Amino acid sequence: MNPPPQSSGSESAGWLAARVGAPYIAGYFVSYSYRAVNAVLAPTLAEEFGLTAGTLGLLSSVYFLSFMLFQLPGGLLLDRFGPRRVNATLLLVAAAGGLWFAIAGSTLGAIAARALIGFGVAVCLMSTFQAFVLWYPIGRIATMNAIAFSVGALGAITVTVPLEMLLRVVEWRQAFLLIVGLNLTVSAILWLWVPERSARPRGESFGALLRGLADLMREAAFLRTALCLGASQFAATSLQTLWVATWWRDVAGYSPAEVARGLAALNVAMIVGYIGFGRAADRAAQRGASTLPLFAGGIAIASLCLGLIIAGVHTGSLILWCIFVCASTAATSIYSTLSRRYPKSMTGRVITGLNVFGFAGMFLGQWSVGLVIGLWPPSATGYAPEAYTWALSMLWLVQFGGLAWFWSGRRLFT
Repeated sequence: MNPPPQSSGSESAGWLAARVGAPYIAGYFVSYSYRAVNAVLAPTLAEEFGLTAGTLGLLSSVYFLSFMLFQLPGGLLLDRFGPRRVNATLLLVAAAGGLWFAIAGSTLGAIAARALIGFGVAVCLMSTFQAFVLWYPIGRIATMNAIAFSVGALGAITVTVPLEMLLRVVEWRQAFLLIVGLNLTVSAILWLWVPERSARPRGESFGALLRGLADLMREAAFLRTALCLGASQFAATSLQTLWVATWWRDVAGYSPAEVARGLAALNVAMIVGYIGFGRAADRAAQRGASTLPLFAGGIAIASLCLGLIIAGVHTGSLILWCIFVCASTAATSIYSTLSRRYPKSMTGRVITGLNVFGFAGMFLGQWSVGLVIGLWPPSATGYAPEAYTWALSMLWLVQFGGLAWFWSGRRLFT
């Protein structure tokens, strides 16, 4: 397939949106739907499989573990074979995992299926970022990344209020199969519709790809950034995709419908954050200014909000949670920042290297909260409200500690 015509800016933009942007972003929509669905399904899954808080946390977070474990191999594959083929193939694996989850009859089967889903969607977002680097002008990359993140948030919204309403008339297994069907559709579109493009130098060996990855993992600036991202996601994503829902139920006394509406509000706040920080990052890059204050400032605001919630500020807590989620999205601006720092031929390894730390944080955060909450005997309606103070304090300490360590080494970027 040929690249888009260059004679007409509007025609070129439309071609890119239809043939590149939309199909890849649809893959991330599927990925995020799988990621966030357990926040609504948690009470049903806990009852059906007889799960403790720790086991529920493991069932949800094992997605992040398998996702994380495939990041570095996935980055090598992206730089070697390109985003289209790798993403389309792995989405078939995700569909198999989704089908298995929908028919799982045991806790072990559900956990294994959830892990297979995480493996299958492991490069949905990173292949999208790589495609943007390969196809879009450098001054639009952060905005395109923000659009991708925002559509992912729409996937999360889809599995909040709409899913809660759907579950009133169908079983959760039937509802889950709808995600599987969309998954298969997106895989087919990537195979049959999306054009191919690669920045891989001619003749570059697999050994050279590995050496480039090893050099990246030894670079001090990269490591500080990646650890800060992981520490932020340790708190932000683990809460948003599972434990804020149970906090609302157990601490704030929300009904299931109120929880679903609260989750929808969080995802709207996330979209606002993605677009706002993405546009701000592109404007800063166009001026030649550093985007690091944007990255660090957003995480700092998120830490402040979480600290207030831990301190017992429950009046207007929905607003605090929304600001927490919105500000936490600043962490994602680092993907475009580092994409500009390294050659295009290394994009796959750079962004998946970041994701190793990000998803390690998500997995450890989501699971560890469940383990901490499980130390208290459950209440009549859920988990012990006092347990959340300790669990959220742990998350805050990790998030703020990662930010402080990153900021102390900011001169490495000059």
